[in-house]
Amino acid sequence: MNVLVINCGSSSLKYQVIDSVSEQVLAKGLCERIGIDGRLTYQKAGLEKEITDKAMPTHKEAISLVLSALTNDKTGALKNLSEIGAVGHRIVHGGERFTKSCVIDDEVIKGVEEVSDLAPLHNPANIIGINACRELMPNTPMVGVFDTAFHQTMPEKAYMYGLPYSYYENYKVRKYGFHGTSHSYVSKRVAEIEGKPYEQVKTIVCHLGNGASICAVKNGKSVDTSMGLSPLEGLIMGTRSGDIDPSVIEFIAKKENLDISEVLNILNKKSGVEGISGVSSDFRDLIAAEGKGNRRAALALSMFSYSVAKYIGSYAAAMNGVDVIAFTAGIGENTPSVREEVCGYLGFMGVDIDEKVNVHVHGEEKLISAENSKVKIYVIPTNEELAIARETVALVG
Repeated sequence: MNVLVINCGSSSLKYQVIDSVSEQVLAKGLCERIGIDGRLTYQKAGLEKEITDKAMPTHKEAISLVLSALTNDKTGALKNLSEIGAVGHRIVHGGERFTKSCVIDDEVIKGVEEVSDLAPLHNPANIIGINACRELMPNTPMVGVFDTAFHQTMPEKAYMYGLPYSYYENYKVRKYGFHGTSHSYVSKRVAEIEGKPYEQVKTIVCHLGNGASICAVKNGKSVDTSMGLSPLEGLIMGTRSGDIDPSVIEFIAKKENLDISEVLNILNKKSGVEGISGVSSDFRDLIAAEGKGNRRAALALSMFSYSVAKYIGSYAAAMNGVDVIAFTAGIGENTPSVREEVCGYLGFMGVDIDEKVNVHVHGEEKLISAENSKVKIYVIPTNEELAIARETVALVG
C-alpha cells in the first residue's frame, strides 16, 4: 500500500508518499507560503527537486497541487490517485480524548476541534488539511496520528501541575507532551537494535532540534516528558525559553509595558539559545561563533547541554535506572560536541561516551558509548513520517 503522509502547518504543508511494504519514500516535498503566494517543492526518489511558484490561497489548492505533482506524466511517482491506499495526518494535540491513532471521521474531527484551544496555532491547520484531503479524495481512508497520544500513559503524578485541581477539572490544564511520534519511533528502534522486548527496556530519548524534548520510556510506555501543556515547557530550545520562574512573565510585562501575549511571544520566538547568544537559533552558527571567541554563543551552548543533562538525570531517577540514552533530531543526530558535553555530566550513572566514535557520527544510526559504559548511548535518526505511515497501515490494513 502507498501511504500519503501529510504534516499541515498554518502556512505550510510537508508531505511524503511511502510504500508500506518496502518502506521506501517514493516522493516528498513541501508547500510553503500558503495564503500568501505559494511555492511547491516536489522530489521523486532518485530525481532532482522541482520548485514551482504557484498561488495557494488555501490548503485545498496546496494539496491539489501536491496530488497533481504526484501523478504528472513526466516525474510523477504514481499513475493515478487510486494508487494512494490511505492518508496519514499528523495532528499536534489530541488532549486526553485521543490516546492512540484513529481512523478519521466526523466525530474525530469534532473531537480535534474541541481541544483546539490547547494548540490554537496547530490544530486548526491540521483540520484544514484533513478536510481538504477528504474533499479531494473522498473514498480514501484517513488516519490521525497525534503528537500527544504516546504520552497519555504518563501517571497522574507526572502530568499534573501544582495548581488548584479545579483548573484541571474545568480546563484540562496538565502536562501533555509533544514529539510523541518521534519518541515512540526511536524508543522502539532502540529495542530492535538491542534485540530486547520493547516492554523490557528503559530508554531516555533526547529529541534535540529547534524544538527539543526529552522522554522517559519505561517498558514501552512514556512515563514522563519535558514539554507540558504547550511546547514551551522543558529544555532551552532554539527560540523558546524552556523552564522559567512564572513570575518572570509579570516582571517583564511591567518593566517593558507589555501584555501577557506579547511576553509569551518573546518566550516562544525570541528566547532560547538565540535570545541568549544574540547570534542565531542554529547550532552550526553558534558553534562557529564560539570558535571565534563569542562568549554568549558559548554560554548558550553550555546552557543547552546542561539543561539536557539535568532532565536525563531526573528521568533516570523517575524510572529507577536507564538502559539506553538515544539522541535524535537535527541537533541530536548531527552535533557531536553537544552529545559529548551532555554525557560529560552523567559519569555518576556510569555513562561513558566513546569520543573517537562520537565525533564522526552525523545523521546515522550508531552506538557511540564506550565498551565499559553501564548505559548504552545511541544516535538514532528519527523518522516521524515512517512512523505515521506504519500507524496508518495498522489501522486501515
